[in-house]
Amino acid sequence: MFDEGQLYAPVTADEDGKVTVHLADDHPGAHDPEYRRRREEIAGPALGWQPGDPVPRVEYTDSENDIWRTVCRELAPKHERLAIRGYLEGKEALALPTDHVPQLDEVSAGLGPLSGFRLHPAAGLVPLDVFYGSLADGVFHSTQYLRHPSQPLYTPEPDVIHEVVGHCNLLANPAIAEVKRRAGEAALRCETPEGLQYVADVFWFTIEFGVMYEHGELRAYGAGLLSSYGEIEEFRGADIRPVDFHQMATLAYDISHYQPILFACDGMGELSDRVGGFFAGFDDETPTRLAHDAA
Repeated sequence: MFDEGQLYAPVTADEDGKVTVHLADDHPGAHDPEYRRRREEIAGPALGWQPGDPVPRVEYTDSENDIWRTVCRELAPKHERLAIRGYLEGKEALALPTDHVPQLDEVSAGLGPLSGFRLHPAAGLVPLDVFYGSLADGVFHSTQYLRHPSQPLYTPEPDVIHEVVGHCNLLANPAIAEVKRRAGEAALRCETPEGLQYVADVFWFTIEFGVMYEHGELRAYGAGLLSSYGEIEEFRGADIRPVDFHQMATLAYDISHYQPILFACDGMGELSDRVGGFFAGFDDETPTRLAHDAA
């Protein structure tokens, strides 16, 4: 029930401007016409948004605010028990509301003084080069829709809960935000699709699904773990390996299931210095060099 697949639904608009969100057949809302209508209502303004325009506001319904409240309530004790200190400090500093879904511009206003990051609205799928490259400029692309109300503790795609509760609380920590900026700078230096994918795969096993030892205890810092009601309880049972960038970038993984292999940093120092240093020094020759070193 709690598989946390990180899949964005593509969004298109026809010649008449009709917006369609293409949900997979097994999505909980695929056969709910009202949910599909609501998704398209939220996606439309985001799809047409341009930098410099006011960020579209969403008037969230009582049902949507109930989903937000439920997830915040259920995740809070898990965060206290299983999240790294840096995430908890960022969460406290950002002080997101727990009784209603915040607007993206409100989250940006909170992040600005903490790390300089701001949110841009995403209707759905964002191209890799745009998503990662924007991080260099302190921009994080965030969806605005919520998961289907029939399963408030599960989503097959990154919704606003994943983006804001998972990523934005991390972005409220300046040290972690700096690692994300460096990942963005690495993406901008890439001139090949292979190089960009290498950056994305290392990002997956660090910022999305990273774990860390703090005082000998394994804790989570990846946004995919911190926003998942189910997987956050399971990560300590995974095959935990030391940070290895070549393995991260060449290991086959299934985004629709809990991750069986995770890579652990030895404290914030390794995340900032080693992972951040990897992104800071990355170029299109890095994969070949690391493959040679591994051989």
